[in-house]
Amino acid sequence: MKKLFLSNKMAVVCSILIILVVLAAILAPLSPYDPDASNVAEKMQGISSTHLLGTDDIGRDTLTRTLYGGRVSLIVGFASMCVAVIVGTLIGTLSGYIGGTVDVVLMRIVDIFMSVPSLLFIIVIYAFLPRNMVTLVGMLAFFSWTKVARVVRAQTLTLKERDFIIAAKALGVSQGKIIWTHIIPNLMPQIIVSASLSIANAILDESALSFLGYGVQLPMASWGSMLQTAQKFILHNPIMAIAPGVMILVTVLCFNVLGDILQQILDPKIMKLWEGKRYGNIIGSKKLICDISNP
Repeated sequence: MKKLFLSNKMAVVCSILIILVVLAAILAPLSPYDPDASNVAEKMQGISSTHLLGTDDIGRDTLTRTLYGGRVSLIVGFASMCVAVIVGTLIGTLSGYIGGTVDVVLMRIVDIFMSVPSLLFIIVIYAFLPRNMVTLVGMLAFFSWTKVARVVRAQTLTLKERDFIIAAKALGVSQGKIIWTHIIPNLMPQIIVSASLSIANAILDESALSFLGYGVQLPMASWGSMLQTAQKFILHNPIMAIAPGVMILVTVLCFNVLGDILQQILDPKIMKLWEGKRYGNIIGSKKLICDISNP
C-alpha cells in the first residue's frame, strides 16, 4: 500500500501541502508580531518587507493572523473529526453487527440527523450556549458523525458474513471481542477515508460559522473570522481576503482529494489488481533474465 500511495503523484503533493500547512500553524508563535495586538499607525499597509502580506484595518499583521487562524481551524477540524469518527464508528458497528430492531432504530436516528440543515441548527443552538471552541467542536461533531456511521454500518454488514467472523462465533468468542478484535480493525480503511473527509467538512463549516459571527469569536483569529473582517475592505486591501481564502481552499481541497485517493488505494480490488500487475512484472523480469542467460 505504501508503494501504491507513493506512486500516486497527486496523493504525494496533497500530503506535502497538508504537512506544510500544519507546520506553518505549529510554528506560528515564531512570528515577531502579536496576532491580536493592534497598531493603528500601520493599518491597511500593503505588502512590504516588514509585513509580507500587509496589515488589516487596525494594523495587525495579516500573515501572522493567517498562521494563527490556521491553528484554530485545524484544531477545530481535527477535534471534531476525532469525536465524529469515534461516535460514528461505534454506532455504525453496533447497528450493522447486531441488526434487527437496533439497526432500524439507529438508522432512523441517522436519517433524522441527516435531514436537518446542520449550519442553521447550529446557529439556533448557539443562541443558548457559550460561544467558545469547545461548543463549536461539539456542535460540528454532533452533526457529522452520521456520515461515518453509514459508511461503517455498510462495511460491517459485509464483514459479519465473512468466514472468519462465522468461525469466531462458532468457537464461542464473545460479541464484544469479535467487534473489537475482528470487525473494527477491518474497518480501518473506511475509517481513515471518513476521517480525511470529515476534517475538510469541519474546516469548511467552522469557516462558514465564523464568517457569519457564530464560530470563533474576535479578536481570536480563524480563517472564517478573517474573511468576515476582510469583506468590508476587499476593494481597498484584497490580500486580507485572499490569504485566508487561499488557505481554506488549499487545505480543504487537499483533504478531499487525499480522501478520494485513499478510498481508491484502500479498495481491496485495486490492491489485488496492483499486486497482480506487480507480480506479473516480477515474473516477466525473471523470465527475461533467464532467456538472456540461456540463449
